[in-house]
Amino acid sequence: MNLKQLLEGISYEVQQGTADVEISDFQYDSRKVEKDGLFVCITGFQTDGHKYIPMALEKGAAALLCEHRVENVPEGVTVLVTKNNRIALALLSDHFYGHPSAEMNVIGVTGTNGKTSTTYLMKSILDRIGKKVGIIGTIENRIGDEVLKAERTTPESKELQALFRRMKNEDVTDVVMEVSSHSLDLHRVDGIAFDVAIFTNLTQDHLDYHKTMENYKAAKGMLFARAAKSVINMDDAAGAYMKEQSKGEVLTIGVDSKADLTAEGIDVSADGTAFDMLWQGKRYPVHLHTPGRFSVYNALGAAGACILLGVPVEEIVAGLTANPGVSGRFQTVRSKRGCQAVVDYAHTPDGLENVLNTANEFVKGKLIAVFGCGGDRDRTKRPIMGEIGGRLAGYCIITSDNPRTEDPEKILEDVEVGVKKTDCPYEKIVDRREAIQKAVAMAEAGDVILIAGKGHETYQIFPDKTIHFDDIEEVRKAFGEDCL
Repeated sequence: MNLKQLLEGISYEVQQGTADVEISDFQYDSRKVEKDGLFVCITGFQTDGHKYIPMALEKGAAALLCEHRVENVPEGVTVLVTKNNRIALALLSDHFYGHPSAEMNVIGVTGTNGKTSTTYLMKSILDRIGKKVGIIGTIENRIGDEVLKAERTTPESKELQALFRRMKNEDVTDVVMEVSSHSLDLHRVDGIAFDVAIFTNLTQDHLDYHKTMENYKAAKGMLFARAAKSVINMDDAAGAYMKEQSKGEVLTIGVDSKADLTAEGIDVSADGTAFDMLWQGKRYPVHLHTPGRFSVYNALGAAGACILLGVPVEEIVAGLTANPGVSGRFQTVRSKRGCQAVVDYAHTPDGLENVLNTANEFVKGKLIAVFGCGGDRDRTKRPIMGEIGGRLAGYCIITSDNPRTEDPEKILEDVEVGVKKTDCPYEKIVDRREAIQKAVAMAEAGDVILIAGKGHETYQIFPDKTIHFDDIEEVRKAFGEDCL
């Protein structure tokens, strides 16, 4: 492949050699560089790709794409310089794989909470009308019914474009993908032709990276500035901003605000959520298998996007009803003792508040909350989540999430600060397994145990190791023979 052709539309300077050179491949990981390949030097948070130029040259790199001038590069090796190699990598990847996103419908879902559930609701609808759907997200990537492992919510641009090409080659018609704020800010999704973008909500998260909520909001807004059409939740305080950023047709959703697509008569029970969806003067009864007012917003977002794609509303309603729910998203485990546990991924203040409020709508006894916060992430949300837990639960057990490199005891103490502001009884149990066992042991008929923070995750990350850990498995074991 010709490097000059791959870099079409990308601004660069030639420091050495010529861009009119044939390359065998391109990589941003020096360990994967092939003979006569291109090495793209990415400036990261923990290391700088320019440091690995010697390794890339040892492996036979014929060209380097850098962000500044470099020295001591052998003659015969092309050196090009761009202002931002993340942008260059994304556009280069799109060119290399033949612009695959332009050959399918691509629906991007962004927001703090609800992304995963919204993508799977859309899949249920699109499956129903005979589409072959690709999923890119937190839990897994999918090509139709084939499940692929997901390393992060939104892959790096090279892997993302390769996945798009594979999807198109396997006859995928529609791709529904979660679009993280990181991926937008770091240009992983540059070059993608988004047909529809969905905004779910914006609440505190990722401030360890974005620093301020304004930066976080601006990153999310980048998706709507490039999508052909947008679905915006106007009940969220950031909805007006996202609408302003939208460049194309906008369909608004809401329950409390005036919107194009709305819901009335919301009824939440332990078995799910029923409501009437209102569209263009008509009323459509909907039943979801997931309890919670937040589920209504997810359904409206998915429905709105499908309306913009031309799907008949009757098919949308049938698809929403057919969705069985998503692993680790308000997933219920029942006991013969008359109590039940709910496992949810809620790991933000708003997410925790939503699931606790939902549980309170149907709990007949005591609500026991088992939760913590991840290490090496936004510390400011820990006391906030503690206070939310103490305010909405009848008993709190503060425990470990993914401590990563932090001392778990210190994380629990940060959460405890918030719980102490309430009158809620609580205890701290660092070991997550013991915490779940304690909650089950104290639960009586009519009680609900909410286990929040990890949801679908099947691992726990410590400073020196990563172990297998699945909240669903653990609560089933704790219930033992009483588990239904």
